[in-house]
Amino acid sequence: MPLFRFTRKGGLSRGPRPHSPLPWIALIALIVGLIALAFAWLAGWIGRDRPTAQGFTDTIEATGPAHPGFRRAHSKGVCVSGWFEPTPQGAALSRAQVFHQERVPVLGRLSIGGGDPHGADAQARVRSIALQLVSDNGQEWRMAMNSFPFFAVPSPEAFLEQTQAQLPDPSTGKPDPAKMAAVLQKYPSARAFQQWAKTAPWTTSWANTQFNSVNSFWFTAADGTRQAVRWSWEPQAAVEVLDETARAGAGLDHLADEFATRLASGPVRWNLVVTLAGPGDVVEDPSTPWPAGRPRVQAGVLSLAHMQPQAGGPCNDLNFDPLILPDGISGSDDAVLAARSAVYSHSFNRRERETARGEAGGAAGVSK
Repeated sequence: MPLFRFTRKGGLSRGPRPHSPLPWIALIALIVGLIALAFAWLAGWIGRDRPTAQGFTDTIEATGPAHPGFRRAHSKGVCVSGWFEPTPQGAALSRAQVFHQERVPVLGRLSIGGGDPHGADAQARVRSIALQLVSDNGQEWRMAMNSFPFFAVPSPEAFLEQTQAQLPDPSTGKPDPAKMAAVLQKYPSARAFQQWAKTAPWTTSWANTQFNSVNSFWFTAADGTRQAVRWSWEPQAAVEVLDETARAGAGLDHLADEFATRLASGPVRWNLVVTLAGPGDVVEDPSTPWPAGRPRVQAGVLSLAHMQPQAGGPCNDLNFDPLILPDGISGSDDAVLAARSAVYSHSFNRRERETARGEAGGAAGVSK
């Protein structure tokens, strides 16, 4: 049967009916709507029941006084620089260029936990090291490591709960102990972390502190073999303990002053010790330690030779995103690791805006 269509003059004409544009318009509208929805979701404008980088940063900020221009976490620190020298054992584990050249330049930052850029060094339970290694092929390995051996909670959602429990109660100006007690009750790893904080020795220096990746990563060898790993910087300096009396009497900048004195005698070194996951080890949960008997490989030596104040220092405007990795090293599917990367980026951009608007007023840092 022939098809007919109306002509512009109102008559009938034999021929095919033209395609209607409506389906295409609907499809385009659907695509645009989905893009807008995805953007709003990532920005945190919708889906408020899930953690977002903006929500995390806002919550961390709300736990204490504002310090524009400084990192919201690990606010107080110093810039350091030196070099990394790999071992053949490290080269066998990963094809990353950092393990296949004689020496790799290092820029980094030593810091203490907490959001107070004027806090007392000796009173900070957590210490941190953040490093950037740049190999001859231009690829970078950035890491942000801590003195605790495992993460307190297993997921971003749990970490947000823990941070929210630290928010000051408007009626008292202090966190509600019942809220933190609820977090400890809900997460056994949080109780284990609290026990670590109470019993682990307080060492006298950054130099004799061990720093741990906590999150898991994958090393890929030259032949394509993949191995799940965690790594630590284990100090070559002898471990000395700072007892409670000494901590109480230590100066505000105890760690920085001690490290400067130590550097005057030569570089400070740590061994890079890589722990290899065994069958059944949990790779995606940073709150679950691996068994103590897992194989360990010394993959290189870090030497730090110079220190500068972070105000105006070369580490000041560097985002130590732990997912900036070279070929041969990749992140695991650990959701906490992905959340750290996202929050560091959001926080970094926020600090940059604060500094650009002149709000920092001499502040010494931006986000990790």
